[in-house]
Amino acid sequence: MDLRDLKLFLHLADSRHFGRTAQAVHVSPSTLSRQIQRLEDELGQPLFLRDNRDVRLTSAGEQLKIFAQQTLLQYQQLRNALGQTGPALTGELRLFCSVTAAYSHLPSVLDRFRALHPLVEIKLTTGDAADAVSKIQSDEADLGIAGRPETLPTSIEFTKIGEIPLRLIAPALPCHVRTLALVEQPDWSQIPFILPEHGPSRQRIDLWFRRQKISNPQIYATVSGHEAIVSMVALGCGIALLPDVVLDNSPESIRARITELDHVAMVAPFELGVCVQKKRLEEPLIHAFWQLL
Repeated sequence: MDLRDLKLFLHLADSRHFGRTAQAVHVSPSTLSRQIQRLEDELGQPLFLRDNRDVRLTSAGEQLKIFAQQTLLQYQQLRNALGQTGPALTGELRLFCSVTAAYSHLPSVLDRFRALHPLVEIKLTTGDAADAVSKIQSDEADLGIAGRPETLPTSIEFTKIGEIPLRLIAPALPCHVRTLALVEQPDWSQIPFILPEHGPSRQRIDLWFRRQKISNPQIYATVSGHEAIVSMVALGCGIALLPDVVLDNSPESIRARITELDHVAMVAPFELGVCVQKKRLEEPLIHAFWQLL
């Protein structure tokens, strides 16, 4: 029994799918089956129950899973204690985040990571931060920066890197929307809002509507990505409740066209963090990035 066999076994124990594990660890399904069979022969016990629809651990498999996790962890701790970090990490790490996060939070983490692992290639994709968890689940990205959703999938690990307050903003230039929003006691139900399609910000906006007793808000538009929302407010299309970091990292020419409505009671900030599939945390590139957080 060697460490590679234990790693393969653990991946299969999590994925419960021979094809997915074979693809992830870069072996053929037949090779993977032979290695699992070798483990079963060594232990004299079946480790998996297999049929056409499902792969499940046996009682012996559950015991081996605990042993394998402890063994690999102790081996890593030994290497760390001896200072044997092995050869330099290489490969590609796929990151997903919003344009704003690429400016505000990613550089400090990436600077440290690249200093330690200069041979790793970083592939960055930007988009709506609310899509980060689904991108991770579908394996379109290895790691994502996102606001913590109210319900985090059990397969996803999340570590907090900051807290993001929200601000209510309106156009600064003279327009009908500004006139409605800047009176002493605005009638929020009569003012058009620009909303994100989904995600933690949208959840907090919906909560704010309920607290303001707005049962039928005027929705000018729902938009994918907070950056576009700032531009639409600046153009006088409506008002918006959005993360302050988005406004702080908007171009000066856009911020000059924005007014903050800070007299309005705000909702609680949300947690910003990095998410990853739990089953991939022991992969070398992901493990190295995760340690920096």
